[in-house]
Parts: sequence; C-alpha cells; structure tokens
Amino acid sequence: MLVVSSREFREKQAEYMDRLDNGEQIIIQRGKNKAYAITPVTEDDVYFSPKMIQKIKDSIQQADAGNVVKIDGVKELENFFKNL
Repeated sequence: MLVVSSREFREKQAEYMDRLDNGEQIIIQRGKNKAYAITPVTEDDVYFSPKMIQKIKDSIQQADAGNVVKIDGVKELENFFKNL
C-alpha cells in the first residue's frame, strides 16, 4: 500500500492511476487527520452484471416456491449461522 500526499497525487495523477489499474492500493493523505483510499470502480460496482441479475432472478423464484428459511428471533438466527 502506497501513501501519498494530496499534493503529490495531483502532481502525478496519471502515474498513480496507472498504478491503481495494476492493482496497487493507494491512500491519499490530506492534512494530519484525513486519509482517503482510492480504488478502481468495476462494472459490478456500478451496474448489475448478467450473472448477478440471474442470481437475483433465481432467488426470487426460490422465495416464490417457498424454498426459504424463516427465522423467528435472535436464538434461531444464532443457530442458523452456527449451522452454515
């Protein structure tokens, strides 16, 4: 992970964008107490991919068919997670 000042990031923005494209993590430090993580946005971040849309459709069909787990209360929820 690379930490750079906001000034340095502005001066070398293209270089840092290329590094982000290559998978490097970059933190931009602004003053003493502020920092920002910069990450590339992928198609899955902005839109639902065809694969995700199909998963949603499949889940709706399962719910319509009654193939669901109903949980009533915290104890049942804890038991559900323990048994996953």
